[in-house]
Amino acid sequence: MVSQTVSGSADKPIVRFVLSSALIADRTPFLSRPAERGKRASRMRTVIGANGACTAPHALASSAGLDVLKAGGSAAEAAVAIAASLAVVYPHMNSIGGDSFWLVRQPDGRLLGIDACGRAAHGADLALYGRAGLDAVPWRGPLAANTVAGTLSGWSAVLRATDSALPLERLLAPAIAYAEEGVETTPGYLALLTAKRTELESVPGFADVFLRGGPVLKQPALALSLRRLAAHGLEDAYRGALARDIAADLEAAGSPLALVDLEGHYADAVRPLGVKTSWGRLYNLPPPTQGLASLMILVLYDRVGARWGAPVGESFAHIHGLVEATKQAFLVRDRHVGDPDLMSQPAQAFLDDDALMDRLAAAIDPVRALPWTQPAKTGDTVWFGAMDGRGQSVSAIQSTYFEFGSGVVLPQTGITWQNRGASFRLAEDGWNALRPGRKPFHTLNPALAELRDGRVMAYGTMGGEGQPQTQAAIFTRYAAHGMDLQEAISAPRWLLGRTWGETSTALKLEDRFDPGLVDALRRAGHEVELVAPFTATMGHAGALVARPGGGFEAATDPRSDGAALAF
Repeated sequence: MVSQTVSGSADKPIVRFVLSSALIADRTPFLSRPAERGKRASRMRTVIGANGACTAPHALASSAGLDVLKAGGSAAEAAVAIAASLAVVYPHMNSIGGDSFWLVRQPDGRLLGIDACGRAAHGADLALYGRAGLDAVPWRGPLAANTVAGTLSGWSAVLRATDSALPLERLLAPAIAYAEEGVETTPGYLALLTAKRTELESVPGFADVFLRGGPVLKQPALALSLRRLAAHGLEDAYRGALARDIAADLEAAGSPLALVDLEGHYADAVRPLGVKTSWGRLYNLPPPTQGLASLMILVLYDRVGARWGAPVGESFAHIHGLVEATKQAFLVRDRHVGDPDLMSQPAQAFLDDDALMDRLAAAIDPVRALPWTQPAKTGDTVWFGAMDGRGQSVSAIQSTYFEFGSGVVLPQTGITWQNRGASFRLAEDGWNALRPGRKPFHTLNPALAELRDGRVMAYGTMGGEGQPQTQAAIFTRYAAHGMDLQEAISAPRWLLGRTWGETSTALKLEDRFDPGLVDALRRAGHEVELVAPFTATMGHAGALVARPGGGFEAATDPRSDGAALAF
């Protein structure tokens, strides 16, 4: 397990953790630097357990989840403990000031979807940005903090729907300890903090929390907020004293959000998208997420595989087929997916339209690449999952959109607020146009699958535009081509489209791919760029599998600071 030790002076303790080789095999060095990821990956093995399992992109969060499972908690309760811990120890990727989405499979097979996406503020209209002389929502600062943060409402909805029995105080205890006592920051966090310092240091509240503590991060105000939530309930952040403090800080910072926006927010229970394939039934969440695109990629790959003859894993047909399926899925996504209240038809209708799927599959050339210049969807985020011995499985994801979100940190509560509303277009109408009360488009999407042989698989990743692509890589490697779960995550990955700060829409490949495959993709017309062998650009993925006869498989990403744990 992960055992806690505390060192440092009496007034400045530091939480450090020792990873037990009994549970996570040979996953050291913990929080490895990029140059060490290859060595770490070579030692990583799929973790096997009999009673429960969890995975997260930070080992401290995984530890919090495992402790809940070992205490008799459910997968949903473990996932909330993971989510809370990640909000503290991975602040560059997520926060309780962001949004979250949940996909839960109950022991009887029922599926629960939770959309905890916040809507645009009543005061966030075109006139507001016009008065500021802006023709786009800024990426950072108070005017980027223009949507309600739904994450906490997601935790609340999941716990209610799954009949949680453990006290909320127990689930939040690890996160409170991490915030109060301090945690050693990760190389990835420090690298992003350095890279983004110039654009964030003047944003209200940011420097006071993230530019004062050096390599040890303490967040006392956030710890106090978590204690208040544990005492008064998660709804206090929307309709209680904590909500009033949040609203006051947002107003003082210059955000258009107000108490009325918080009071009117509730997470939505949604029917997950589902589709049958040759491997089993696959699930994801409906808009405003891009879950439709993630499912479409796999449906199209399944169909072209049947037409071409079953592709061999890691072959040209495998990689080319998925990349071309991605293009077709993204074209549909970019034309149709947004706030579900404003879509022309439900997302499930696209998946149910066999004629459409056949037509899109037929448009995929087995030997030539479709030229690609589409703009990318961005986003930093965390995916995590948990499974318990009672048969409950959770696939969940939460985010602040960009790294550190808007950069606004509320002084009374220590909450870093998201900038998801920066994705809105300042336009009267059309795709993702800003409108008070509207949900923004989300790259977030948690995946789950029921395989034909009875296995249940929960999987996902961070990475904006790369989320559907990495999901497709991991799922097909494991479920279609029989690769080991950890190997499916560690193997080299690809990303079609732009990444932040770049203009290239090329197909980016980690340089560990076979040179012959790279040459074949180039000959087919793919504009290939080779990138570092274990780059975080490819996301921080994870996966869990429950076996029909009992037992679990768990894996995490060597590109992250995570751990897969089971017992």
